[in-house]
This record gives sequence, C-alpha cells and structure tokens, in this order.
Amino acid sequence: MAFKRSSGILLHVTSLPGHCGIGDLGPSAYHFVDWLVAAGQTMWQMLPLCPVGYGYSPYMGLSAFAANPYVVDLLELQEQGWLSGSDLQYSQENYHAVEFEKVFRYKQQLLRKAAHSFFYSSSTQKHAFEEFCMRESYWLNDYALFQALNDEYGDCDWTQWDSALVQRVPHAIEKANSDFNYQINCHKFVQWTFDRQFKKLKSYANKRGILLVGDIPIFVAHHCADVWTHQEYFYLDRDGLPTVVAGVPPDYFSKTGQRWGNPLYRWNILREQGYSWWIARFRRMLELFDIVRIDHFRGFESYWEIPVEEETAVNGQWRQGPGKEFFEVLQRSVGTLPIIAEDLGIVTPEVHTLRETFGFPGMRVLQFAFTGGVDNEYLPHRYERNTVVYTGTHDNDTTRGWYEKATEHERDFVRRYCQTSGQEIHWDLIRLALQSVADIVIIPFQDVLGLGSEARMNTPGTVGGNWQWRFTWDQVGPYAASRLCEYTALYERCSPTRLHLL
Repeated sequence: MAFKRSSGILLHVTSLPGHCGIGDLGPSAYHFVDWLVAAGQTMWQMLPLCPVGYGYSPYMGLSAFAANPYVVDLLELQEQGWLSGSDLQYSQENYHAVEFEKVFRYKQQLLRKAAHSFFYSSSTQKHAFEEFCMRESYWLNDYALFQALNDEYGDCDWTQWDSALVQRVPHAIEKANSDFNYQINCHKFVQWTFDRQFKKLKSYANKRGILLVGDIPIFVAHHCADVWTHQEYFYLDRDGLPTVVAGVPPDYFSKTGQRWGNPLYRWNILREQGYSWWIARFRRMLELFDIVRIDHFRGFESYWEIPVEEETAVNGQWRQGPGKEFFEVLQRSVGTLPIIAEDLGIVTPEVHTLRETFGFPGMRVLQFAFTGGVDNEYLPHRYERNTVVYTGTHDNDTTRGWYEKATEHERDFVRRYCQTSGQEIHWDLIRLALQSVADIVIIPFQDVLGLGSEARMNTPGTVGGNWQWRFTWDQVGPYAASRLCEYTALYERCSPTRLHLL
C-alpha cells in the first residue's frame, strides 16, 4: 500500500503523563492528539498494547488479542459512576517512570471494584457489554479464563497448572468456567472498557487528521492465552513446553545472537486451517489501528530456530516461513493491507522481494547510518520513497544519548553529513529525516524533547529498568511543536499553509 508523504511521533501510551502512575487513555492522550495537530503531524505510533507479563515487555504479552488493563482511564470509570472520587488517590513518587508493581496493585483493585459496580448496577450499557462479549468471543472467552487461572495460580507458567487444565480437558475447562465465572466476567469488563475508550480516542484522532499506527509482534510469549488455547499451533512437547524457540543468529551487534525464547509456529498446521488465527489477529488490529507495523517481518520469509536447550542463539538453523502465500490469503480475507514492514538487521534478497511484492514500506534508522562510509544503506541519499525512516526506535538510545556515546568516526561523519556543529543533534537528525525522500518519517517523542539516555525506553538483552519512561507536560512547552511544524511544512509533510499560522 502506498502512503502519502507524512510524518508522526512514536510514543507508547504508558509514557503519557497521568494521575495514576502510568500513561492511559484519559485526558493526556487527547491532549497529545491536540499536540500532534499543532505540530503538523499526521501519525501516532504506539508499541504493542497487549497485557504485559514478565519484564513488562509489550513484546512478550499475555495475549495476541487482548489489551493492557492498566492503560484504562479510571477517571472515565468515575464519570460512569462505577468508581468514586475517593478511590482515585494515587501517590506518585516518580513522574518520569512507571512504577509497575505499585501501579498494577492499585489499578487492579479499582478495575475489579468498577466491574463489581457495573454488574450490580442498573447500567444501560449492559447490552453493549454483552454485544462486545459475543462479538469478541473467539478470543475473549479463552483470554478471560486464562487470566482468571493466572490469578488463581499466582502467575506461574500455565504448564504448572493442574494437568487437566494444561491439557484443556473439556470437563476441566467447563468446571473452571463455572468456578471462576465472576472473575472471568471482570476480565471481560476490563477489555470492554478498553475497547470503548480506545475507539473513542481513535475517533477523536481520526477526525483531526491523525492516524494511529499499531505494532504487531510476529511471535507471542509462551505464557499467554493463545499458546495455552492453541497448543497445536506451536512446537511444544507433551508437557506444553517449547522444543524450539525464536531468536536471531550472531551478527555485527551480538557475537552470540539473540535468544528471544518465544515458541515457534507450526506453519503447516496454520496453513491447513487457512491461517484463521492470523487473519483474526489482523482483523482485530485493523479495528483499533489505521496502520500496522509488523515487528520482525523477515520471520514470514524465514526464521531462526534455536533448540530450547541452547543458552544462546549461536546453534540454530534457518527455517522457511509461510512467505508470499500467507499475505495473499491475508489480503483476500481482510482487503487492503496498510502495513509497515520492520526489515532491520541482516535481510536477504528474498525478504526484500516479499516486501516489495505487496508494496509494504521497509524501515530505516538514522542512528545506524554513520558507522561506515557513504555506501551505508541507512543514509538518506540511498533511500527509496516507499520507506519509513526513524531517527531511532524503542530499542535504541535517544538521539542525544546515541551521539554522546558514539565513536569519533560516527560523530564526525554525522556532523559533516548534516553540516552541523552537533549541538542540537536531535534536531539535526529530525530535519535530516523530514527532508529525505522517504514517504513516512516517525520520530520518537524523546528526540523531539531533546532528552538523553535517561529517557531510553528499552535496552535489548537486559531485564529490569525497561519500558518505564514517561514525560511530563512541563518538559514540552510550545517551542517543540512550532519548530517541528515548521520543518514538517518546509519539507511538504503537511500543508505549507501551516507556516503562516506559526
């Protein structure tokens, strides 16, 4: 799908300011949409919005379909009468980082209280809730049961549950649905609440010319509702444990590669079922988002298979993915595919061919552009139009942090390439991206604010301290929006008439 010349901001919902210790779908989300309009932007890219598990990574979620309960706006639940003003008394100690455990304990009890109030009230919205549950039953029923059992078993891996539940023996599933009926409905209530709130935000954004860009990881976590529900889709042993796992082989960035640990798909089984699970996944994503970024796109062409007993990714082998057939089936089922293909790293000609066959734009990251010479494919003069360029991503340092840690060769190269002193390196790279031929530019909000490494979102291969960053509105001010709007208009990524409004 071809995209018009445009630009936007990468910011996860959890990074928004908010009164409950974590960014949510409340007033700050709407304020951020207004900021995007003022800055001349037309896209808001988010990280995956799935419920998070170990390490709080949105790329290792508890479901491929469900949403993170903790981004639900509690103020809206108060307005509905399902919470009281005295409930919303959260004491924040750090406004620049999500206090995950504290936030989860706080919001979990209030979400349950709101659910209780809803179920035992005469709310006129009960019919809407029931309609949602019926419409989304194909994933919601299993997810809600999975979460109820998660609560019961204390978040241990599902393979440690009662063996009849592990094997999904019908009478055990029926009994669990009966025993945990109330808890299951509470989880369904939270997902319905998210659905209502998010679609209202999407409508607000779309009416103001802002498209929402979602993120769909190719792999799912082992401890998630989908693997437990559809064990036949994955390479698991008789106990439900993976026999092989996902990752990437050694490369320039890592001598041992990356062992991600996600279970791998039995693509032959998925193919026999017409890729129905994947089709449902994309349909759900396209209900919520206007554009979808596929993380690790190359895995659809070929993927790195690592024996589960290996501690690193060194000893693995390439396996063939579903390739062209998968996207042909997907296209026939859902129609136009507004997809961005994350094709970073070592990419083969076969991967390029697959992406180009369907017209998906690939990605370029400016922080990767200055390690070598003028033939580096990440340098803007080597771009093609059907490209999405980022100054950095959620896995990179901020541009300021990158520059401060870069080699002297990189610093010298970027200064000469941009004809700059490097004193405002974040604006230099923002401007470089915006003036490039790439159809789409996405800028991490940290770079617009000129923040250093303290604002980094994630450091791959590490556990702890990731996914926490948040900003406050006093860091923003009017200057960033006006400058970004000017650059965006100068390089024809928004209406030139906006220059006259500055």
